[in-house]
Amino acid sequence: MGRPTGFLEIERRDRPYEKPEIRSRSWQEFVKPLPDAENRKQAARCMDCGIPFCHEGCPVNNLIPSWNDLVYRDQWRRALTVLHSTNNFPEFTGRICPAPCEAACTLNIDDDPVTIKTIECAIVDRGWQEGWIAPAVPTQRTGKRVAVVGSGPAGLACAQQLARTGHCVTVFEKADRIGGLLRYGIPDFKMEKWLIDRRVQQMEAEGVTFRTEVEVGLDLPIAALIEEFDAIAMTGGAEQPRDLEVPGRELDAVHFAMDFLPQQNKRNAGDAEDRAAPHGTISAASKHVIVIGGGDTGSDCIGTAVRQGAASITQLEILPKPPERENKALTWPDWPMKLRTSSSQEEGCERDWSVLTKRAVGRDGCVTALECVRVDWLKGPDGRFVTQEIPHSSFTLRADLVLLAMGFLGPRRPGMVEQSGVELDPRGNIRANTADYRSSVPKIFAAGDMRRGQSLVVWAIREGRQCARAIDEFLMGTSLLPR
Repeated sequence: MGRPTGFLEIERRDRPYEKPEIRSRSWQEFVKPLPDAENRKQAARCMDCGIPFCHEGCPVNNLIPSWNDLVYRDQWRRALTVLHSTNNFPEFTGRICPAPCEAACTLNIDDDPVTIKTIECAIVDRGWQEGWIAPAVPTQRTGKRVAVVGSGPAGLACAQQLARTGHCVTVFEKADRIGGLLRYGIPDFKMEKWLIDRRVQQMEAEGVTFRTEVEVGLDLPIAALIEEFDAIAMTGGAEQPRDLEVPGRELDAVHFAMDFLPQQNKRNAGDAEDRAAPHGTISAASKHVIVIGGGDTGSDCIGTAVRQGAASITQLEILPKPPERENKALTWPDWPMKLRTSSSQEEGCERDWSVLTKRAVGRDGCVTALECVRVDWLKGPDGRFVTQEIPHSSFTLRADLVLLAMGFLGPRRPGMVEQSGVELDPRGNIRANTADYRSSVPKIFAAGDMRRGQSLVVWAIREGRQCARAIDEFLMGTSLLPR
């Protein structure tokens, strides 16, 4: 630790945002990087704790105090090496991870954590600028062939690790571009897509083959993969959305978030409008928008609707409003439940909690309003909380567009999952443990959201890396890949 008293002498400073009235008119990223000199000062705030709780808070177990110290000492290239030793794509997590490492930081006890996410992003961005990041081409090939199904962060991390050990890796993606939900789901203003393209080019140079517009289980039977490849990694997403089962759900302009968000990603990529799409063109322009669901996906819908020119946006959450501050004595170093306001919510929306949607009302087949009621959360006889409607609390909201962002129930079962015959866990995910990531079917492994359920990009990267090691051990009897 280069500056033992840094956390006492230097105030926390994080990356600023462009003003809402400016950024809401653009689809580009709006976070302003800090100068390298300021990042060095912020890195000096790291205490190098005897027990670095940030390691446990970070799903990929980033060696945070180590690269903080190297940044403070102006040894950026060594910091990049340490960062890449645990995380294949820190430019992704440095932009879209909610930073559970900062919640676990010892300095967060008094709400003043080290700006870990900002420093992480600065390290990798400088690495690209300086030309320090290059393909890691293996010196020998094993002759083993691995199919990775799904090109989200879990699939990309798994594929890159396996290719670097010398295996022949083919990634299958049903969409027309690589990236999974990184590409079609996360808005461009949170992460621009050239960042994915740059990594894809690196992986192609390392020997990874990418096949787009191939849906395994539909365009290509899973049996063909089992016959052709020595191992298969199922790394798709938890794509089955939770539906709103109320009268009027069938009305036009009531859509899942993932029918809405990818359309804007494609527009930003320059694709022509697909008017033959199952739900047609979905736009929030000049409409009164209701977003049901208070998580990240709902927030992405808000930011997208703002930029499309919505007349008004209301976000509904069935859970109670969280407290302004957590009780540190009860929660730290775990991720706390507290009130958070995203950059998209800052750009303009009304938020309401403890609201249950009862009915969608329409005219001429199109939604015009939602009938809602307020609820209390009470503990039942079995100790679990259940909702109870508050008498005389009904109200109606005008709605021209309703976006359902209530989470995901697991992988889509028709197609690959059903064809493979893999065993599922009680939640509908592919059953596989985190020791060997093997499914119930020989040669088939599973990782990421398809195995653990909907989660964070950083968890997907961790599982992809660990799954790669498990596959390498399965193929070769031993592995030098890290977990």
